[in-house]
Amino acid sequence: MLTLDAAAVRQSTPWHELIEAIERLLVENDASVPQRDIHDVGLPDGGTGSLLVMPAWVDREVLGVKAVTYYPSNAGTDLPTISAGYLLFDGQTGQLRAVLDGDELTLRRTAAVSALAADRLARPDASRLLVVGTGNLAPNLALAHVAVREFDAVEVWGRSPQRAAATVQQLVEHGLPALPADTLDEAVGRADVISCATGATSPLVRGALVQPGTHIDLVGAFRADMREADEEAIRQATLFVDTLDGALGAGDLAQPLDAGVISVGDIAADLASLAALRHPGRTSDSEITLFKSVGFALSDLAAARVILDRMDSAGDGLGGQMARSERL
Repeated sequence: MLTLDAAAVRQSTPWHELIEAIERLLVENDASVPQRDIHDVGLPDGGTGSLLVMPAWVDREVLGVKAVTYYPSNAGTDLPTISAGYLLFDGQTGQLRAVLDGDELTLRRTAAVSALAADRLARPDASRLLVVGTGNLAPNLALAHVAVREFDAVEVWGRSPQRAAATVQQLVEHGLPALPADTLDEAVGRADVISCATGATSPLVRGALVQPGTHIDLVGAFRADMREADEEAIRQATLFVDTLDGALGAGDLAQPLDAGVISVGDIAADLASLAALRHPGRTSDSEITLFKSVGFALSDLAAARVILDRMDSAGDGLGGQMARSERL
């Protein structure tokens, strides 16, 4: 049994390979993905956190389970509020093959899902990418998006200019044409693709400023009280989701639904329909498209399957990047 740290997970999931693996698993449609379980957990400060359990498997091939903890009591400390681990089992024998760094796996698959959707929904000539947010997901989103198309400029906006500058520097070191955006509204107005990954509870992207033909990617707001785009942005866009059940509970869609701005019937398609070409995606250069994702266990499994294939090809070695541990 192997333990893979963040660096090993990152090395083992190159963008093109990861994006193709997610697309393939969506198209094959042979994975079992039960609803995730969410349990309340008592916290040291007397509050309540969460334990999420997200299983998925392909019969006789591979099984995976991601466990995620949400500890809001860690806010303001050096500890993250969300931590995750992933267990990867052999589908033939049921034996535990690897324990993966779940945080890195989540970052990689989340960004890859956004890139896959943008590949179907952004204009072919899209040349300006705006990343809104400066957390760990922000550079991953930019790198995944540039893996599916070439951008002339990658702008980064965050509430902290210092954090935005640090994110830009990371992207420049990867060879991207990155630069900080001084004003969010102006950056929204000149972007062809807008990718948001924030914890905002009030809208950041104003629909009145979004230009025809823009693709909007909303990743960060996963709770009903969170919001990254205003009602105008939602109302004027053709709406797509990673999974219908998950995305409808997020504030970017849940709040306009409650207000009667949109209905469930306004959701054009989910990612599986886009991947399998059951929906054509963008239908005109002037259409505004919007993709809302909250994460789903199938994408975790696809990423883990990429790692499993590399383990088998490399004899469980992966170039010495994995640390061998004792069998549990």
